[in-house]
Amino acid sequence: MVAIAQLVEHLIVVQKVARSSRVSHPGETSEEIPRFFAIRGGRTRGTRLSRSQATHNKRNDHAVFRKRLLLRRDAGNHRPSRRNRDQPVSRLRTDDVCESAKAKIREACACPDAEIFFLVGGTQTNQVVIDAITPPYAGVVAATTGHVNVHEAGAIEFTGHKVLTLPHHDGKIDADELDEYCATFYADGNYTHMVFPGCVYISQATEYGTLYTLAELEAIRKVCTKYDMPLFIDGARLGYALTATGNDVTIEDIARLADVFYIGGTKVGAMFGEAVVFTHGNMPKHFVTIVKQHGALLAKGWLLGLQFDTLFTDGLYLRIARHANDAADRIRKVLVERGYTLTFDAPTNQIFVTLDNETSERLQRDVRLGFTEKADDTHTVMRICTSWATTDEQVDELVALL
Repeated sequence: MVAIAQLVEHLIVVQKVARSSRVSHPGETSEEIPRFFAIRGGRTRGTRLSRSQATHNKRNDHAVFRKRLLLRRDAGNHRPSRRNRDQPVSRLRTDDVCESAKAKIREACACPDAEIFFLVGGTQTNQVVIDAITPPYAGVVAATTGHVNVHEAGAIEFTGHKVLTLPHHDGKIDADELDEYCATFYADGNYTHMVFPGCVYISQATEYGTLYTLAELEAIRKVCTKYDMPLFIDGARLGYALTATGNDVTIEDIARLADVFYIGGTKVGAMFGEAVVFTHGNMPKHFVTIVKQHGALLAKGWLLGLQFDTLFTDGLYLRIARHANDAADRIRKVLVERGYTLTFDAPTNQIFVTLDNETSERLQRDVRLGFTEKADDTHTVMRICTSWATTDEQVDELVALL
């Protein structure tokens, strides 16, 4: 992957200068002993440095490292000093690579006023954002199958916000049911003694690989506006949604309809990272402080920016997501031709298939299938998931086993 390759190349170069890594730089022999291990270990593979040599090398390393820090400071690529940290966030200079990534995301979303913040993983992002946009007396409305309700170990409840569930329809909530839920809540004479519906959470693509249509999203948006609830769209698999066959929702539509959403990197080609996008200049006040309270502020944040800067260059994000969907389409076609039962009509990189237990056990001897749920005593719903890294050869191997 280009983003990781660029990241690794950068780390190798930095480590060569600091002489503090076991990674060999191109042109070096693998037998060269980094000074860090020689200084700290004293003796490595029979090599001994005298005290004067070690002291001399250590001073040289510190001089080189200090020089690089000064160069980075002069370039403006440094963290603000402690005495400047009480300044408004908007006045603090951040690293250039994150700013470049943010600019590319704003352009892709056709949302020049978007405020963007990079976090590390999906559950972390859901917890931080929901806690930031939801009043302390309110909860978050989600499908019963929503990730925040099922697979986040109570992370939302851990912050003091209840997950208020609606029935799902192939992983999606229905706008009319959302409207009815809110109307029923406010019609209750005791609603001030109850957990308010404070925001709405949906996923695109859903946990079942299905997609909201543009009409469905617009209908949900209207209900959210009616009851003054922010709409938060989980985009952990957004790349796969945007490039799926039959999808009619663009990233510009997402930015127009959502109050906040995030662009998933972890599941779409990045080593880690999610780009949170507040679409209408509505980032909560002191959002950085809220992130910090959740233990989610990454000191080396430029690592996140570097990956998104790469993913949003020359259409890479959509290109690799489309590759995963194409691989899944090939597998789906064969499953249907061979009489397998697809549990959901999902056009993205997730395939859910209902297998009898014997077939499931047979396939799992050679294939990593993800358990979803028991269909009945003799059948289980299992998941096949492709990714940006799935090869044609891997698809061929799976097809041969079906």
